[in-house]
Amino acid sequence: MNPYANTIITTSLIMGPLLTISSNHWILAWTGLEISTLAVIPLIAKQHHPRAIEAAIKYFLTQATASTLILFSSIINAWTLGQWSITQMSNNISCTILTTALAIKLGLAPFHFWLPEVLQGTTTTTALILTTWQKLAPLSLLMMTAQSMNTPLMLTLGLTSTIIGGWSGLNQTQLRKIMAFSSIAHLGWMITILTLSPKLTLLTFYTYIAMTSTMFLMIKLLETNKISVMMTSWTKLPTLNTMMMLTLMSLAGLPPLTGFMPKWLIIQELTKQHMLIIATMMALLSLLSLFFYLRISYYTTITLPPNSTNYLQQWRHKINQKHYLALMTTLSISLLPITPTLLTAI
Repeated sequence: MNPYANTIITTSLIMGPLLTISSNHWILAWTGLEISTLAVIPLIAKQHHPRAIEAAIKYFLTQATASTLILFSSIINAWTLGQWSITQMSNNISCTILTTALAIKLGLAPFHFWLPEVLQGTTTTTALILTTWQKLAPLSLLMMTAQSMNTPLMLTLGLTSTIIGGWSGLNQTQLRKIMAFSSIAHLGWMITILTLSPKLTLLTFYTYIAMTSTMFLMIKLLETNKISVMMTSWTKLPTLNTMMMLTLMSLAGLPPLTGFMPKWLIIQELTKQHMLIIATMMALLSLLSLFFYLRISYYTTITLPPNSTNYLQQWRHKINQKHYLALMTTLSISLLPITPTLLTAI
């Protein structure tokens, strides 16, 4: 890619979400979202492959629809109240439209159909950006308007996302699609607790970014994109392969790993709010995600299933070590003991 174009895209990618987060006016927030969207589209389409072009078009259409709804929602609110402040959302119709628009932006169910297809059609690095950095601006808008949101609607979106994220991931063999459904399921946990405890949503988002970033960087380093390739990835870097298994278990929320912390605190908060049925459903639905994480770990570390397809042998060879992965892996699997400190910090 041209260095000048690369600089413009990178700057826009950084400045777009930051503009949305720091703004208090709906037009500025909408502008930040548009800048961020337009910066990602060239990254998706730069492969010059039909699947990449298809992914870029799908991403553009869904994000443009969501941005239109956000602008429409803010105009209705400004028409009713006479002001454009993000935190002053008191019109019910405007709040409902805004919730729908941000759900499309984030990829929440039932507006999730674009996310797995877009991630499958792009590179691992761009998929990492889409599942972490690009979630920051829409989630910040949800945080700023949380006091105006309809709690039953948010609980419904959260439960639906957790169900679909776990259920749809069971039948997948492509790692990027599995991570897409993992993202949908984790966003479901965040949205479920958003109106009840925004701090827990932040904590869940931070741990989600750490675990998902670590997983994508491991996939990129091992040059794997589907489960069948993962079966022979242990020949490259056995230690990294072991840490990938632990990261997957952390994503699943198994104690004593980092991923257990936000799920445990969310279930505890739902129980305190006397939402026992929802807390029980969320705990049971996490087992769906656990299954496909365990399946990847099983294929990667324990056995090779009978298969008549011949795979190219991947000999163990020296790979440039990525030192930042050591820190990220530590954050992904060992933060549970300092939970009280993290709760105090946020």
